[in-house]
Amino acid sequence: MALAALVLEAAIGYPQALYRVIGHPVTWIGWLIAALERWLNREKWSGNIRRMTGILTLMVLLAVVGGVSYGVEWLLSEILIGFVGLVLIASSLPAQRSLDEHVRAVAEGLEQDGLSGGRRSVAMIVGRNPDMLDESGVSRAAIESLAENFSDGVVAPLFWMAVGGLPGAALYKAANTADSMIGHRTPRYENFGWAAARFDDLINLPASRLAALWIVLAALFMPRTSAREAVRAIFRDARKHRSPNAGWPEAAMAGALGLKLAGPRVYGSELVDDAYMGEGRRDAGADDIRHALRLYRGACLIEALVLASLVIVLMVLQQG
Repeated sequence: MALAALVLEAAIGYPQALYRVIGHPVTWIGWLIAALERWLNREKWSGNIRRMTGILTLMVLLAVVGGVSYGVEWLLSEILIGFVGLVLIASSLPAQRSLDEHVRAVAEGLEQDGLSGGRRSVAMIVGRNPDMLDESGVSRAAIESLAENFSDGVVAPLFWMAVGGLPGAALYKAANTADSMIGHRTPRYENFGWAAARFDDLINLPASRLAALWIVLAALFMPRTSAREAVRAIFRDARKHRSPNAGWPEAAMAGALGLKLAGPRVYGSELVDDAYMGEGRRDAGADDIRHALRLYRGACLIEALVLASLVIVLMVLQQG
C-alpha cells in the first residue's frame, strides 16, 4: 500500500477540487486539535495542570484518529475494490508533490519578481521572518525547509504506513500536526504542547535518519553533488542541530550541495542561535534551489525503489 500511495501522490497529488469540497485529513485533524486546545488549555491553570491536559489532548487525539483510521481500513478490506479506496486515502498523507511545488515556487518567485517574490513564496513554507532575509537567506530557507519536510512530510508517513498501514500513517500525521500547532516554546504552549513536541521528536527519529540516507544515495548519481561530503556533514554536524531530527537531512543536503545551511535565524522577532550544517558557501540563489529539488526528486526515487524491492522480497517469501 505504501508504494502505491507514494506513486499516486507523486502523479496527481491531492486535487484542489477535492480539497475545496471536503478539505484534507490534516485539516480535519487540525480542527480536532484546535477544539481540544480551546477546551483544555486555560491560561488561569498552572503550568503542571496544563502539561497534564496537554498529555490528555495528545492521548485523545491519537485515540480518535487511530480508531477512525483502523475502522476505515477494516471496512475497506471487506469489499472487493477496497484496496483502491485504501490507496486513495493513504495517498493524501505523504506530501512529496506539494513540497516540490511550494519550494519550486520560491525559485520562480526569485527569478520572476526578485527578492520580494522570493520572500512572498518562502513565507508560505517557513516560520522565520522573511523581511529579514536577503536573496541568499531566502534560498537557504527554502532548501532547509525542503530537507526537513522531506523527512517529516514524505519519509515519515511512508515509514509508518509501511509499519502500521493506514492507522500507522494517520497516527503519525496526527502527532506531527499537533507538534506544528501546539509544540511551541511560547508562554501559551510551553507546558500544554510539551507532550506533543516530545512525542513528535520520538516518532521522527527513524525517518530523519532514513531521509539523510536517501539523500546520500541520490547524491551518488546526481551531477554536481557529493555523497562523500554529505556523509561527512551528517557525522560532523547533524547532532549539533537544536532539533534531534532536522539536522540529519539538513546536514546531508548541505554537504551534498556544498552549502552551509541553518545557523542563527530570526523567527518573528526572536533570534535562534542554531549550529551550522555543512562547511560550504553561504551565498545561494534560485539555481541552488532547483539543484536541491533535483536531489530531492532523486531521493524520492531511491525511496520508491527501496519500497518496490521490499514488496518483491515479501511476495517471494510468501510464495516460498
